[in-house]
Amino acid sequence: MRGAMEAGHNVELISLNKLTVNGCSGCNACRYGKPCVQKDDFNALVPKIKSADLIVFASPLLFWTLSSKIKAFIERFYCIAEEDDNPPLGRYEKYPVKDAALLMTSADNFFWTYEQAVSYYKFAIINYIGFHNVGMVLAGGCGDTNGKPQIDKTDHLEEAYEFGKSLYQG
Repeated sequence: MRGAMEAGHNVELISLNKLTVNGCSGCNACRYGKPCVQKDDFNALVPKIKSADLIVFASPLLFWTLSSKIKAFIERFYCIAEEDDNPPLGRYEKYPVKDAALLMTSADNFFWTYEQAVSYYKFAIINYIGFHNVGMVLAGGCGDTNGKPQIDKTDHLEEAYEFGKSLYQG
């Protein structure tokens, strides 16, 4: 965030840990012109999602993928989709075109540590929803699962800072 702000970007941190965002229930009310039936904090986030140029998905690695809070947030994008008269891949909907980035931390740092998380991000956010990937910072080796985080003993914070600074720099 600091790097992006220093580069002149407006940045807002939205912590899903401080909000209630339920996963999609699949009721399809939104497909019939009705608002989402769930009365949680996601509905207030919709205008922010629609006006953002870039959405950064930041999560610790939990059970080899993104946190359930991020996944619930992503599921709810279903209600901001619009009907598409010429849908790619035979889908019903189109989504607002946004840029996306993925930031993750983990204790492990094996060659396969982020395989499931990156696969989900690429499939759901990039391929299905259609956002444009602007990059990822995958911060492995940030401690162990039984101790305190040790990201400060790695170069990952500097890497994330430089990533933020580099966004939209031509």
